[in-house]
Amino acid sequence: MLAYRHAFHAGNHADVLKHLVLVQLMHYLARKDKGVRIVDTHAGAGLYTLDSPQAQKKGEYLQGIARLWEARNPPAAVADYLEPIRHANADGVLRHYPGSPQLLQSLLRPQDQLRLFELHPTDHQALQALFGGARGVEVRQADGFALLRSQLPPPTRRGLVLIDPSYEGHADYARVTATVRDALGRFAEGVYMVWYPVVGKPGAAALPQALIELAPKGWLHARLTVQQPDALGFGLAGSGVVVLNPPHTLHGQLQAALPWLVRELGQYAGAHHLLEQHAV
Repeated sequence: MLAYRHAFHAGNHADVLKHLVLVQLMHYLARKDKGVRIVDTHAGAGLYTLDSPQAQKKGEYLQGIARLWEARNPPAAVADYLEPIRHANADGVLRHYPGSPQLLQSLLRPQDQLRLFELHPTDHQALQALFGGARGVEVRQADGFALLRSQLPPPTRRGLVLIDPSYEGHADYARVTATVRDALGRFAEGVYMVWYPVVGKPGAAALPQALIELAPKGWLHARLTVQQPDALGFGLAGSGVVVLNPPHTLHGQLQAALPWLVRELGQYAGAHHLLEQHAV
């Protein structure tokens, strides 16, 4: 939806989970020399300033990345996630938060391709300013749901797709499932990562199972719940990711990281995580 701006939420606990998993997927895919095409269907602005009026309005990053910024001896997956964020704040002061496009670009190799789709004109303009002319990066103001099919299969038959829409409209849940189904028909061996919010909407609760049922070669589902929903079920209690065709290393990495994140990010006594997988 064009009303949604991620700048209000950058660096929150949902970003922590999403980007931690994304970094692990990138590290795994880089183990082989052959190039990877990475597609971010809802890219956002790419880089966020945490002292901006948008980020300061709710201060969501204070319950997310700010809690981890000075962590000592974090699990390996958390340390990997923090490394590019520290690079974006070279003076040691947390002022900037790299969104998924910036994280992905920081891990891009010369043989890799990054395709960024963003509909919002202001965020697209920011992406273009950030990455315009960057080697291997293509930025388009377009509907990532609709254009994903044009990117699959990649020439090298190695690819990673991140799908994380705003879900402000109920239609996004069905579109995610339909888009992944179509993508798997074109490129069954690709790695697909779908982020979803833990909110009081029927579509959110049903989405993980709908995605799991599409998985041809195994899946992993991770969820982090850090905040108690209000009485009406509103508010972002947590978030989850479903990875189709996950690396065999991912479960072990998250098994170490998720309990630690619950302790560091939990905002009520019932904070918890879920981690399940099925390998083929």
